[in-house]
Amino acid sequence: MQVSVRDNNVDQALRALKKKLQREGVFREMKLKQQFEKPSEKKAREKAEAVRRARKLARKKAQREGMM
Repeated sequence: MQVSVRDNNVDQALRALKKKLQREGVFREMKLKQQFEKPSEKKAREKAEAVRRARKLARKKAQREGMM
């Protein structure tokens, strides 16, 4: 991942880097790896994330169909 620093503006480059890392999910992954997660908890979390993604996709699809 690269972020260019323009006009010696390091603060702006840091903000851009943090935003990119946030979008990629790096911070969430680091937080999860700080402690051991039991396999049952991992399975439940992944299932909940999948349900959340499916609901979000369905919501977007319904909104698109409703708008057209």
